[in-house]
Amino acid sequence: MKHIFIINPAAGKKDGRARVYAMAEKLKNEHGLDVECMLTRSPGHAMALTRGIAETGSPVRFYACGGDGTANEVANGIAGFPRVAMTCVPIGTGNDFLKNFGADAAKFADAENLWNGDVQQLDMIDCNGRLCLTIACAGLDARIAKDVHRFSAVPLLDGKGSYVFSLAVNFLFKPIASRWTVTLGDTELPEKDFAVIAVCNGRYYGGGFLPVAEARMNDGVLNTLIVKKVSRPAFLKFITPYSRGEYDKFPQFAACYTAPCIRICSERADIVTCLDGECITADDVTIRLSDKKLNFFGPKGCDPNATAKETETDAP
Repeated sequence: MKHIFIINPAAGKKDGRARVYAMAEKLKNEHGLDVECMLTRSPGHAMALTRGIAETGSPVRFYACGGDGTANEVANGIAGFPRVAMTCVPIGTGNDFLKNFGADAAKFADAENLWNGDVQQLDMIDCNGRLCLTIACAGLDARIAKDVHRFSAVPLLDGKGSYVFSLAVNFLFKPIASRWTVTLGDTELPEKDFAVIAVCNGRYYGGGFLPVAEARMNDGVLNTLIVKKVSRPAFLKFITPYSRGEYDKFPQFAACYTAPCIRICSERADIVTCLDGECITADDVTIRLSDKKLNFFGPKGCDPNATAKETETDAP
């Protein structure tokens, strides 16, 4: 089996290539593994590289070395290929996907903890044909995410700091709500103005914000949080509980659904949808559970639902 490190040299505020090369060399020398390192050159390159290799049918383990965007590209490249699996080596800024693994997230920084881990299947979100690992969101949070990249290079701003700064800019100078037609399954919602629509397979985005604490990455269910139009004073009261997964404290304008399909339509091409930190813009967006599964490996015993909130159905 081949072990291939897909390295995004533009990820993070520091160049992580030397550290990844050292890890790869260690696996080769100490465990006799067939190891190769590949650098990405542009957006979409990681997906093209991994898809081309996956299509050969050879067994491969990919290591996505970057942030959430790199992980998303590798996942899009290999999802649905039974002999291919991936993991993540965090050298990016936010690395929200790995937060789903709780205390084990730190172990992903060293490939020594990864190479012989067990493979497990994760669900994925399909958004207009593009796959997403953790959260697909539209509305204020997506517009914030789109602008985060502008602020991530600012000194002293970490992943969450950049998100909070972008949130403040969008909150103060742009409308909170968007005018859309939203359909959950076969039911069109009567409301037309929405602040946030977050379709969750996992639990974290925006540098650690937690919209739906009960979301699980392998239960075959998407948890869709919908926040209606809300005033700025009410939004200020809502944002901190929202970041902790406590949307249920505001039932007057926030609710969570488990519809199999979500469609968002606008009269203008102004729907910004953020998929694991990568943004697209359209006038018609359909989000559903993908029929493709992702083979994922990590530290032995790791759990993608380690931080998930227990629900009544989980209780003994």
